Amino acid sequence: MGNIIITINRESGSGGREVACRLGEMLGLKVYDKTILESLSEKYNLNRDEIERIKAKRTNFWDDFCRFYRQFSAVGEAYQPEDKKVTSRELYYSEAVIMRNLAQQESCIIVGRSAFHVFKDNPDAMRVFIIASRDIRIKKVALRDGIDEKAAAKQIDETDEAREIFTKNFAGVSRYDARNYDITINVGSFSTDAVAAFLAENIRRKMDMDK
Repeated sequence: MGNIIITINRESGSGGREVACRLGEMLGLKVYDKTILESLSEKYNLNRDEIERIKAKRTNFWDDFCRFYRQFSAVGEAYQPEDKKVTSRELYYSEAVIMRNLAQQESCIIVGRSAFHVFKDNPDAMRVFIIASRDIRIKKVALRDGIDEKAAAKQIDETDEAREIFTKNFAGVSRYDARNYDITINVGSFSTDAVAAFLAENIRRKMDMDK
């Protein structure tokens, strides 16, 4: 059995990131999201030509990454490089390399970034998709961001559309296809703790079965 990798994709406003963070606390796992992965890609100015270099220097890369992660977590802000040269396609490929390196080093939770597709052939991956009704998501975003529901609905639609375009462009599949996931859960009005506890229980069962 290798390291357990939990990927969490979510609809905008469903509370998926909050669930991921709570799940990380319950399982004692680090949570990596878009901001950290993008910051790493920009920090190292990664492109496709450098992928093999990173793989060849995995140990040094990991040591450097751990220092970066600790520093990132301490200040709570993304690294700001002097010169950003990473294109969207380069970003996708470099993030995939980073995610695979993480998976080789430790069990962890990865939020978004088409991670479900990156680990589609990994037997130790648990791929989760979190959804909720549009009405619930609108109310949650409106409350969270202090905006009216019309603005919240527009924000949700734009975010979901952008994520779907990103996934189709780079993974070649729809993020709404339930076959991409091991668990698809409609969180409805369930609390963050309740959803995280449900996922933690099922993930622990998988870990026990795979021992």
